[in-house]
Amino acid sequence: MAPVKSGSGKAAALKGGSAPKSSARARILEAAAQRFYANGIAATGIDTITAAAGVAKMSLYNNFSSKAALVEAYVEARHEEWLGLYEARVADKATAQERILAVFDAYLDHAESGYEHGFRGCGLLNAAAELTADDPARAAVRRHKEQVEEILAGHLRGLTDGPRADQLAEHFCFLLEGAMARAGLEGGPRRLVDAKEFAAGMLGAL
Repeated sequence: MAPVKSGSGKAAALKGGSAPKSSARARILEAAAQRFYANGIAATGIDTITAAAGVAKMSLYNNFSSKAALVEAYVEARHEEWLGLYEARVADKATAQERILAVFDAYLDHAESGYEHGFRGCGLLNAAAELTADDPARAAVRRHKEQVEEILAGHLRGLTDGPRADQLAEHFCFLLEGAMARAGLEGGPRRLVDAKEFAAGMLGAL
């Protein structure tokens, strides 16, 4: 697991990092993240989360108004976690090509994290698949994916014109998401390694 930058409190809570004094909220969010990713949102009840977090049910509702609010916080935490992975990867990159490939490296870091029941693909898309179309947490997943695409487009604008950069960013996102889906099915990162190599070849042709 690549280091997550300090200051990303939600990411630290998600991965069991150094949230200040492991507050009840952090423990609940960490437990929810582990159970949601391993077993799914619908299959994970409040009692399971509170037992894993070592807190009373009232403590959960003091921090989250409902399970839906907890799910939304989980999605936001996964978003912050990915941003932390990306920021750590891109920090020392000098060229636009390197910064684009850092996005692929952040996806690889996600795939290579330790998971209780193995890697199951993108936690955000897994969550979205269980949510209704109008669920706020699903909208948060969409915003995350749009932000990843905009990050890619921003770097690509240093290599080609705006419309072409936007088109390539969309293509790279398709490549990333397809590779992530196959990697999740196979339980390992090989497809993401391949996707990074494909992207490097595409960048070399610009």
